[in-house]
Amino acid sequence: GAVLPLACGAAHHAWCRVVNVSAPRASLLAAANGTAQSAAAAASAAARLYVGLALAVGSSIFIGASFILKKKGLLRLATKGVTRAGQGGYAYLKEWLWWAGLLSMGLGEAANFAAYAFAPATLVTPLGALSVLISTILSSYFLNETLNIHGKLGCVLSVLGSTVMVIHAPEEQEVTSLGEMLVKLQDPVFVTFAVVTTAVALVLIFIVAPKRGQTNILIYILICSLIGAFSVSSVKGLGIAIKQMLQGKPVYRHPLVYILVGVLVLSVSTQINYLNKALDTFNTSLVTPVYYVCFTTTVVTCSIILFKEWNSMDPGDIIGTLSGFCTIIIGIFFLHAFKNINITWKQLMSTVVKEPSLPSHEGDCCHTLLENMESPTSAHEEDNVLC
Repeated sequence: GAVLPLACGAAHHAWCRVVNVSAPRASLLAAANGTAQSAAAAASAAARLYVGLALAVGSSIFIGASFILKKKGLLRLATKGVTRAGQGGYAYLKEWLWWAGLLSMGLGEAANFAAYAFAPATLVTPLGALSVLISTILSSYFLNETLNIHGKLGCVLSVLGSTVMVIHAPEEQEVTSLGEMLVKLQDPVFVTFAVVTTAVALVLIFIVAPKRGQTNILIYILICSLIGAFSVSSVKGLGIAIKQMLQGKPVYRHPLVYILVGVLVLSVSTQINYLNKALDTFNTSLVTPVYYVCFTTTVVTCSIILFKEWNSMDPGDIIGTLSGFCTIIIGIFFLHAFKNINITWKQLMSTVVKEPSLPSHEGDCCHTLLENMESPTSAHEEDNVLC
């Protein structure tokens, strides 16, 4: 062991030898084990994050394709003269293309369901911009819907904004049991948010939609988006229940499970109904991006309120998240506002080539103007001629 000198007085010294070293060794071993466990936990968290990202990307692919299949089925029904979905008809239930789209959306939602169990909602939801990109590109090929240079720029901006949001995604408060989920659902702030959201959705469904749903693209989409906030919260809660069930806990005895299932079924069925109305009434390349913006806004707001995801964020991450979302909104604006402007890359380049000849004409105009200013007599004669 170690030998330590001790001063006992002016002329005396004592030496002490440490013999028992088992305690320091135990503390060192505990520290080493703690470091190893923290490293393993970090690696496990990173692996879960990557799994969540992969599931979110796969979900976007299936959901983006589902819009095209559903729209194709609705267009086929329109040629048969049946009552359209936008007018309250349900003939699309007999169209196999619509069912293929529903199956594709079901696979996408299932992957999305699993992604929410592995990653925060504010990380999974923004990746839905990929479905906007996929749906817009596929609609230009299979539905003969034009995608001009503004639309392509909007798609790029949407993807870039989603990437920024992923980089600055917040960490949600971990909820490991249904009891903790129930406590969060009873939070007064979330209860207020849920009541206001439900009231607005009911007003849109029963008052606004029958009058303006056929002319305003936001009505049907706002209904889907507001109800979608509850579907995501239900998915998160059911994901926790599935984890506890796999651990052997009797989650079927908890009444919250049945409440979450009921809310999920009601919200998803409402979303499907009004999303079909929007797709049948308006252009797919408009419905998809506008739905994404509205849906992402409500889901992120709900996640922030319910899981307190922004409480631990730095100001830089908050600014980055908001900047990424604003970038997405700008991209959606390009897709929506300039949709009917037919500008190709060839036309844009030809305009750039012609621009160098403009300064010479401008110089001639300026030179003529100076000459007129120097000779007021000639200018007065020209005025008389014009009169």
